[in-house]
Amino acid sequence: MMKHLLGAVALLLSTSLAAAPIVSPQEPINLDQLLQQLQQGQFSQSKENQEREARFQAQADQQAQILREAIAKRDQLERLSEQLETNFEQNEVALANLTDTLTQRMGSLRELFGVLQQVAGDASSKLQSSYVSVEYPGRSDQLADLAQKMGSASKLASIEEIESVWLALLQEMTETGKVSQFETSVTLANGEKVVKPVVRVGAFNMVADGKYLELVPGTDTVAELVRQPAARYLSSAEQLQQAQQNPVTFGLDPTGGAILGLLVQAPDLQERIDQGGTVGYIILALGAIGLLIALERFVTLTLVGGKVKRQLKQSAPQQDNPLGRVMAVQQKYPEVDTETLELKLSEAILREIPKISRNLTFIKIISVVAPLMGLLGTVTGMINTFQAITLFGTGDPKLMAGGISQALVTTVLGLVVAIPMTLLFATLNTRSRNIVHVLQEQASGIIAERSERGQ
Repeated sequence: MMKHLLGAVALLLSTSLAAAPIVSPQEPINLDQLLQQLQQGQFSQSKENQEREARFQAQADQQAQILREAIAKRDQLERLSEQLETNFEQNEVALANLTDTLTQRMGSLRELFGVLQQVAGDASSKLQSSYVSVEYPGRSDQLADLAQKMGSASKLASIEEIESVWLALLQEMTETGKVSQFETSVTLANGEKVVKPVVRVGAFNMVADGKYLELVPGTDTVAELVRQPAARYLSSAEQLQQAQQNPVTFGLDPTGGAILGLLVQAPDLQERIDQGGTVGYIILALGAIGLLIALERFVTLTLVGGKVKRQLKQSAPQQDNPLGRVMAVQQKYPEVDTETLELKLSEAILREIPKISRNLTFIKIISVVAPLMGLLGTVTGMINTFQAITLFGTGDPKLMAGGISQALVTTVLGLVVAIPMTLLFATLNTRSRNIVHVLQEQASGIIAERSERGQ
C-alpha cells in the first residue's frame, strides 16, 4: 500500500513540475513537505490560469471590435460598388448615345477619313523606301502618325493634316524628275560613317565618289553597296557627279535599287571559275598548256614558213630551213640514179616532218579531253545535287544551286577550252601541211629535173 501511495505522489509531482515553474526541493524531504509543495504548486498554477483567462478575454473583446469594424467597412464598400456599377451602366448608355450622334453627324466624312488613313499609310511606306526621304527626312513618320491617328475613332484630322498628305505626294512626284546634289552621312563599306556630297537621281538611285549607294531599310540613311556593279556603270556614275549642265549617260535603275541589288549579286568571272571546283581548274590548266604550245608552234611555223619562202627564191640551199636541207641532198648525192635520189629526198622530208608537226597532236588531245573533263564535272555536280536533295529535300532551291552551278560551269569551261584548241589545231596543222607540201613539191621537181638530165 505504501508503494502505491509513493507512486501516485511521484506522478502528481511530475505533472506539477511540467505545468508550473520548477521548485527546488528542500533537503531532506518527507511526505509533509511534499504535500505542502504540491499545494503551493496548484495555487500558483490556478493563479496563472486566471491571468491567462483574463488576457484571452481582453483579446476576445478587441477581436470582436475589429470584426465589427471590418463588417462596417465591407458594407460601405458594397454600397460604393453598387453606386459605381450604376454609374458605369449610365456612362455606357451615354457613350452609346454619343457614338450614335457622332456617327450621324460624321455621315460621309467617315468614309473620307478611312480613305485618308489608307492613303497616309501607303504613302508612309512608299516614302520610307524613297531616296527623296534622305534629302527630306521625317516625312514618312508624319504620315505614319497621321494614319495611326485616323485609326482612332475619337480623333479627326484637321485641314492642315489632310493637306500634308497631298503635299507630301506632290513633293515626291516633283523630286522624282530632278537630279539633286546635297551632303549627307554615308556608311562606307568598312562600316565608317562619313559626311560627303551625294547625287540623287530622282527617286531611283544615289551615287557618291563614283559608287552606287543603297537605302538602309527602315531609316533615312544610305550606305555604299558592298559589291558594286560593272565598271561601265561606275564610269557613268563618275560622269554624273562631274557633269554640270551637259547631259551624260547614266545607268539608271527604274525599280529604285531592286534590279541593282540583283545585278551586284551576280557572280563575276572569278567566282564563276571557282564554282567549277577542281575539275574546272584542271580544264583551265590544260587550256593554258595548250595555248602556250599553240603559241610556240604558231611562232615557229611562221618563222619556218618565211625561211622556206626565201629559200624558194634562192638556188643555193641554206641549212637554216627544211627546204634548204632537202635541196642539199641533191648536192650531196650528185651521181646517184633517180630512184636512189627519190628515196634520199623522201628520207630527208620524213626527217623534217616531226620537227614541223611537233606537239600538234598534244593540242588535238587537249581539244578532245577538255569536253570530257567538262562532262566529268557535270556528272560530279549532279551527284552533289542529288545528295543535297536526299539530305534536305527539294524545299530550298539554294541547296541544289551549288551542284548545278558546278555542273554547268565545268561544261562551259570544257567547251571554252575545246573550241579554240580545235581551231588552233586546224590552223597550225594546215600551216605545217603547207610547209610539208612545199618540201614534197620541190623534191618532186628535183627528181623530175634529174630524170630529164638522165634521159
